[in-house]
Amino acid sequence: MAGPDAAHRVLVDAHDGHVFPSATAEIGDSSAVIWNDAVGTRTFETSTSVDLTTPYDLASLTKVIATTTVGMQLVHAGAMTLEAPLDGMFPEWSRADRLAATVRDLFEHASGLPARFVDAPPHTAREFLHDICSIELEYKVRERSVYSDLGFILLGFGLEQIGNASLATQFEQVWSDRALTFDLPAEAKQRAAPTIPLGDDPRRGRRLTGVVHDSYAARLGGVAGHAGLFGDVGAVGRFARTVLRAARGSDGPPPFSPALMTRFSEKSTVSGSSRAVGWDTMLSTSSCGTRMSAVAFGHVGYTGTSLWIDPPRDRYFVLLTNRACGGGTLDAMRNVRRAFHDALGDV
Repeated sequence: MAGPDAAHRVLVDAHDGHVFPSATAEIGDSSAVIWNDAVGTRTFETSTSVDLTTPYDLASLTKVIATTTVGMQLVHAGAMTLEAPLDGMFPEWSRADRLAATVRDLFEHASGLPARFVDAPPHTAREFLHDICSIELEYKVRERSVYSDLGFILLGFGLEQIGNASLATQFEQVWSDRALTFDLPAEAKQRAAPTIPLGDDPRRGRRLTGVVHDSYAARLGGVAGHAGLFGDVGAVGRFARTVLRAARGSDGPPPFSPALMTRFSEKSTVSGSSRAVGWDTMLSTSSCGTRMSAVAFGHVGYTGTSLWIDPPRDRYFVLLTNRACGGGTLDAMRNVRRAFHDALGDV
């Protein structure tokens, strides 16, 4: 068994194995949806089935769908360059060990910043900015790449400063599909796939429905460079088709030009890095499995989401789950992602 039937079986088995309560999936090409699916219930305890319009917390897909898109728009408009030094944006980014860092380094997770704070996070955006700018770096700028939520939080602050508007407002100006949003309407919030806060989250003990799972994003009002976006599988698919068309050489609405997509999806020159500008790229160990083209690019999210684009094959792959609602481990989710994408390798 191969193709959609096999991919559906992967999702059903993962649901039955308590990797996630629910999943929605879509694959397509530059012009249309090829196949989609919805499996499971909103939580393990309820019988309310999900469907293709169920919103999910997209978690770190925010980095590529919202933050990277806003960055592309500012580059397109000539308001920002990827090589702009960070100390020019943030006066507090002033210690000698970090002066070489640029906007590109934040996008490529190569700024030296650690992934998260060791201690409890601050409470306000001003405190986040100060603490990120003054935190000890883990490595020299561009010495290697370490995935960093802190880097993308700082990047979000920078894009807001350059664009003179919130990240959410700028994203809505570029991408007007209201099914991809930082602020779900009340009715959509009620239908969203829930998550459960982590043990170190002050909100622990309650279920989050239509409210961002990531505790840092929550403290920043639900809008942050690294997390906070919600969307259903069809909305993510519409975004993916636009990206795919640009990556294959067709002009889309600004900033989705072939030239910019190439710049933002090319693999970093940092030694050992799989990162591009915002996006991740294909490795044999990637969550996208073993069947993608060498130039495929994508991203995943902690809650159990993923988006992969494969230009040579003219395919995109969206998988949304709420693993973070009493589901399985990150390793279990990674295995499901690989099996899912490999099952669709010939589609």
